[in-house]
Amino acid sequence: MPTIMLSPGFIQDHGSRLHAIAAAAGTTFELLPISTKVEYLPDEAAARVDAAFLSRDIRFGSMSHAGHYEPVPEACPHFFSAIDKASAFRWLQIPSAGIDRPIYNELLARGIRLSTGAGTHAEPIAQTVIGAILMLSRGFLRWQQAQREHRWHALRDAEAPHDLRGQTMVMVGVGAIGGYTAPIARALGLRVIGVRRSPRRDGDVVDEIVHPSRLDDLLPTADWVMLCCPLTPETRGLMNARRFGLMRRGACLVNVARGPVVVETDLIEALRSGHLGGAYLDVYEQEPLPGSSPLWDMPNVICTPHNSSASDGNERRAAEIFLGNVERWLKGERFVNEVTA
Repeated sequence: MPTIMLSPGFIQDHGSRLHAIAAAAGTTFELLPISTKVEYLPDEAAARVDAAFLSRDIRFGSMSHAGHYEPVPEACPHFFSAIDKASAFRWLQIPSAGIDRPIYNELLARGIRLSTGAGTHAEPIAQTVIGAILMLSRGFLRWQQAQREHRWHALRDAEAPHDLRGQTMVMVGVGAIGGYTAPIARALGLRVIGVRRSPRRDGDVVDEIVHPSRLDDLLPTADWVMLCCPLTPETRGLMNARRFGLMRRGACLVNVARGPVVVETDLIEALRSGHLGGAYLDVYEQEPLPGSSPLWDMPNVICTPHNSSASDGNERRAAEIFLGNVERWLKGERFVNEVTA
């Protein structure tokens, strides 16, 4: 009888469906609840765990404040302590797409299967990105400032916003987020060039796919550079002073990837100098963003607290991926979004 470690809330909402999945496969499940309010499981109970779902109510309920980008074990130590005690543990499902925390590599090295929630947050992130692009391009930041000052300030002549139609977006990383963002950007009239190692394939929704080795050639053509790539040794520090210098004056940066993909001090300087026209940032080198950071007060920057994915549908989408993977697990099939070491 497989034992799955889950939050009490997940068991309440989806326990009957899990039992139905087990019955259809001719087995039963033990659903072992672990709460953010419980700092340990008895060793005997933890030893029985075969699989677990690190749902958001476990992960974020354990953190001192929502949105804090803590390493996962520090965020929910009791959850990973139970996994450490589970000698037969075989599979962990996580709700997010990012696997750049050391604990996940450690689990893979132990032979534990890992699957992610890649794609569950893509649509709301795309909507946030498009909203930020419209705010930056249509002059909303200047209108907001004038509103706060009770000042009637119409954007005319040299201040008039540039048309989006005909502009170019260079999208670094063409996964689920890019897949939702590109069609909306193209509907607004932007040409979207995706930067990805794999060549163009059926279903790509960008105008063109370019290998990362050609990024420097693309930057001078870009009005918008959108970062939605994973954090890897190759992407860490990808956007730095040299590459900001390659971008055309007045171009804007969008980062919904990971903070360390950008050298933040170089970005601040490019914004201060006026070389970059603006930025939308959801991720930062240090999170929470320190109160002393100049980014907070820059008039051409939109900052959000690693929260661009906020949506009341995320938990439902993540649950569907996990429940589907439970069926695949019982059938001995490969998981959706399974990570390979």
